[in-house]
Amino acid sequence: MESIQEQHSSAGQQALLDAQLDLWHNTFAFIKSMALKCALELHIADAIHHHGGTATLTQIASVAKLHPSKLPCLRRLMRVLTVTGIFSVAMNPAEDADRVYGLTPASRLLIGSSQNLTPTLSVILHNMFVSPFLGLGTWLEHELPDMALFEMAHGKAVWDVIIHDATFSSLFNAGMFADSRFLMDIAIKECGHVFQGISSLIDVAGGHGAAALAIKKAFPHIDCSVLDLQHVVASAPADTGLKYIAGDMFESIPPAKAVFLKWVMHDWRDSECITILKNRKKAIPTRDAGGKVIIVDAVVGAGCSTPKHRETQVLYDLFIMVANGIERDEQEWRNIILEAGFTHYNIIPVLGVRSIIEVYP
Repeated sequence: MESIQEQHSSAGQQALLDAQLDLWHNTFAFIKSMALKCALELHIADAIHHHGGTATLTQIASVAKLHPSKLPCLRRLMRVLTVTGIFSVAMNPAEDADRVYGLTPASRLLIGSSQNLTPTLSVILHNMFVSPFLGLGTWLEHELPDMALFEMAHGKAVWDVIIHDATFSSLFNAGMFADSRFLMDIAIKECGHVFQGISSLIDVAGGHGAAALAIKKAFPHIDCSVLDLQHVVASAPADTGLKYIAGDMFESIPPAKAVFLKWVMHDWRDSECITILKNRKKAIPTRDAGGKVIIVDAVVGAGCSTPKHRETQVLYDLFIMVANGIERDEQEWRNIILEAGFTHYNIIPVLGVRSIIEVYP
């Protein structure tokens, strides 16, 4: 039987090991992201789906066109992806030595069309956004105002890369389109009342119009238009039935009953957001006449309060800091909304880590 002194000593050693585990767990967290990135590149979810929802390691390797010699390595990759919940694993009842991998709710979002988030995740995990974090410490030593971390790493601002790199631009637009297609279906089902009573709407910086298309489909009476830069509008699909307008949101916005901003405001600093909102205020009628701005963005601290929810919000804030963006809490939103001349707002936290914010003149 252990003495009290031995128990205290044992507890102290366990506390040290627990502390080391915390450090290791955070240190190796990036490997989870890289394992997911690899799964996207190899289309592992598609391979499993191709076999009816479950597949052996050999079947996955065959569809992914991997060399047979890499099967042991693929097994180790799949072990990470199952421990982290991306895929499931079970023993093959027909062959005890083999395992069968299946889809989970998370990996089901990597297949199909309407809810496929692979393009969005591929943008977030692209080397252009991942590599700047290697210089985060050096960047923090510099005095503001300073170039963004992305610009320090690549010599160009993120928007300049998107404009001039056709491959990255296509990837970025596909990622934003996929996110809008996924999120707007939920937004309309959860709080479609936000769009009721609106006769016209401008989707500002709306890319190729996935959000506007979803709104138009659910509310055919709304006259939906998309405003974006010339190079974005020029590559937009021609058969959507939407009106695409080439323009700069920092200069002027065409008049409409409502202005829609999805995943736009977090890209800009407070002063720039105030300018954006002031231009929106000029474009819409008074509140009594039904005018409002509808924002879809994160409100840090709003909605679900689980550790995973909170952690995802603050991690995304650090991610968007790479391009000098920011995820705001309610007080920070309130400051820019009131500074832009609006009088009232309403936060509806029904979109996971993001919310709908109605802003009224």
